[in-house]
Formats: sequence, C-alpha cells, structure tokens
Amino acid sequence: MKAVAVIGYKNTGKTTFVCRLAEKLALKGKVGTVKIMHDHRFDSPEKDTGKHFDSGAENVTAVSDEGVISIQRGGGLDEALEVLADRGMDYAIVEGATNSDLPKIMLGEMEDEVGNVVLTLAPCSDWGMEEVAGVVQQTSEIVTLNSMINKIRHMSEFPLTGSIGTFTGVVRGQTDDISTKMLEFEKYETVADERIEKICNDLKQREGIIEVLIHHKSGRLMRGEDIVYIVVASAHRQELFKALSDAIERVKSEVPIWKKEVTMEGDFWVHDHA
Repeated sequence: MKAVAVIGYKNTGKTTFVCRLAEKLALKGKVGTVKIMHDHRFDSPEKDTGKHFDSGAENVTAVSDEGVISIQRGGGLDEALEVLADRGMDYAIVEGATNSDLPKIMLGEMEDEVGNVVLTLAPCSDWGMEEVAGVVQQTSEIVTLNSMINKIRHMSEFPLTGSIGTFTGVVRGQTDDISTKMLEFEKYETVADERIEKICNDLKQREGIIEVLIHHKSGRLMRGEDIVYIVVASAHRQELFKALSDAIERVKSEVPIWKKEVTMEGDFWVHDHA
C-alpha cells in the first residue's frame, strides 16, 4: 500500500485536495483515507455508541445499511494505516500528520521545517492530479502480513491453493543474559530486492508451490516488532513447509541486509545477513 500525507495550514484546501486525489487514485486501485483529528470525540456521550464506549468498551462497532464504523481506544496513525493495508487498500491518503515519517504533499509554505516533503504545491489551486498521482506511485510500500495473505487470496491461481503458510521474524528482547533494546537494519536496496525476487522465483519453480512472497523491513525496529514476513501458497501442505524453511534460510544467507544490535550493554554489528 502506498501512503502519503497532505499537510498545510488551515484554509489551504487540504480536504478538497484529498478528495480530488482520492478520486484520481480510485481509478488505479482501492483508496483509504485517514483524517487526523486532535482533541475530537467521535461520538456523542448521549448516543448509544457513546454510552457503550464510556462504559469501558475497548472497541465499539456500529453497523447500518450504509456500512460499518468502528471506534477504538488508544492506537494512532501507524495502527490506522495497518488496518487499511490489512483491508486490501492500494493507497492511503492522510489529511494532517505533519510530524509523521510519511512522505508529504505540502500545500503552501509552513514556518517550521517539515521532513520528507516530496511535493510542494500552491494552496487552493488548480492542482494537476496526474502529476500528483505519479508522485504517490513512487513512494515506498507499507506491507503487513495480512496484506500479503490478501494478495495471494486475490491471485487468479488461488483456486489451486490448498494451504498458506507464513513466517514472521521478530526482534527478540532477551538472549541469555543480553537484553536487546532494538535492532537497526541496513540493506543494499536494489541488490536486496533482486535477491529476494530470485529466491521467490526459484521456490515457485518447485512442484506444488503456487506463490512465494517475502518482505524484509529496514531501519530501527524495537524489541517485539516484526522484522520479516514470508508467505508461501501451495497445493498441499507437504511441499509448503520445506519451501517456507528454505526461504527463511536463503534470506538470511543471500540477501545483503546487515543488522546492528542495540543492547543494555552496548551496540554491535551482527555478522550474518538477517
């Protein structure tokens, strides 16, 4: 899923821009939007759903003929984007989120320095949405395990699938007496992507293997966070487990990804590839 934030001061046309961009991107795939709303209550305490929420419910879901709306305690932008990715969105447009790490389209100039601005446009203008859509296409993907499984479920070859197996690598917090705070991953992007593609293609040549998807994250990951996802679809379970195991080992040995372990005792580079 491609994601971008639209930022700018009040009355710069952010909502109009988001709607026009959503209309353009909807011609290319499924679009989800997120609105950052500070100090805003979603539902009145006088409504039934508000009473449910105030009674202590962690999540309140309302169902009507028009659709479903869900209100959840806690969470934030990352969780909202994961939900959209899990639901099969191809694009996510966030209105607001100036301080996020997302690539940003800025309407007008802003006094404070803003990071990761990929496009600056005049406020309340006749924006060229074809150019903007092209910029969104160049942004990096947000990938979740469920989004990878959904991709397999929507393949034309899915009727041949009898089993789906997954592997999730996570940042281990404790190894013997060493307590890990985070791992920092660096990868040689182009070569890493090529090696991963080769592993997937090689494994797909095996009898009964229908699809193999691999996604490895980079940057800083805290203890307990996900590092790598591998999803294998096969006709039968027997060939699935072997392919899944081989994919894990090949990623570790063949993909140029390096990790630095940050522990309570100090930092050090780990001398394997994953």
